[in-house]
Amino acid sequence: MHLPLNALRAFEVAARHLSFTHAADELNVTQTAVSMQVKNLEERMGVTLFRRLPRGLALTDEGLALLPVLAESFERIGTVLGQFENGRMREVLTLGVVGTFAVGWLMPRLREFQKTYPFVDLRLLTNNNRVDLAGEGLDYAIRFGDGAWHGTDAERLFAAPLSPMCAPAVASRLRRPQDLAGEALLRSYRTDEWNNWFAAAETPCPPIRGFVFDSSLTMAEAVAQQAGVALLPVNMFERELREGRLACPFDISISHGAYWLTRLKSKQPTPAMLAFRNWLVAHAAEVEANSG
Repeated sequence: MHLPLNALRAFEVAARHLSFTHAADELNVTQTAVSMQVKNLEERMGVTLFRRLPRGLALTDEGLALLPVLAESFERIGTVLGQFENGRMREVLTLGVVGTFAVGWLMPRLREFQKTYPFVDLRLLTNNNRVDLAGEGLDYAIRFGDGAWHGTDAERLFAAPLSPMCAPAVASRLRRPQDLAGEALLRSYRTDEWNNWFAAAETPCPPIRGFVFDSSLTMAEAVAQQAGVALLPVNMFERELREGRLACPFDISISHGAYWLTRLKSKQPTPAMLAFRNWLVAHAAEVEANSG
């Protein structure tokens, strides 16, 4: 059965509003045009879709059966058509990102990426460095570590050296590494960080009794509120340093890894993935060059 698309659309809109008048307003045609389209459809199908009442319309059983099918179909058509922009179909890119990197580095640059690659429909999921690429349906994940993840292709972006960071008021009373013994030293799940930092500072490590955090973002917020001193990746908190919310009292840092762009080895890169990868790697190279 060949049915005219305009007639099906006229029926679907009229059925949603239960009014030819309101359907005509939505379709920007006359009420008579909508009524004629629906009548033509009914004649072709050999059924009655509406009961014409003194004060509007009511769907027949046949109309009730047809409406959800058409509504879903037109919605799907609209969704697909909405993916086309500037003559090119938009592609979804699902990205998992450790929260510190997302807030401290990626988000300030997303506007530029969007303007450069408008066909990429980016879906951003943040995490605390624990990610399941396959289980979460991710195209890429940006995470911190040594790059050794089973079944994963990992491309190094840049290092994230850790240095003590604190509120400016706390920094004002820190003259040398030994002064940290009088402060609360906040910790992450990597228990050896403070020991390694004090070794780099050639200073005995005091007892570490500060709170433990699973996120550098929450730890940085605690630091800003003078809850203690934390080892944080300075290049992820440059804005806070500029704004004076955080301070870095000592020019001594340690490295426990780098940020990596990862994907499953079995995942074939799409044009959207390649666009994001090339853009990200180019900007990451600038970070490495500036830190060198």
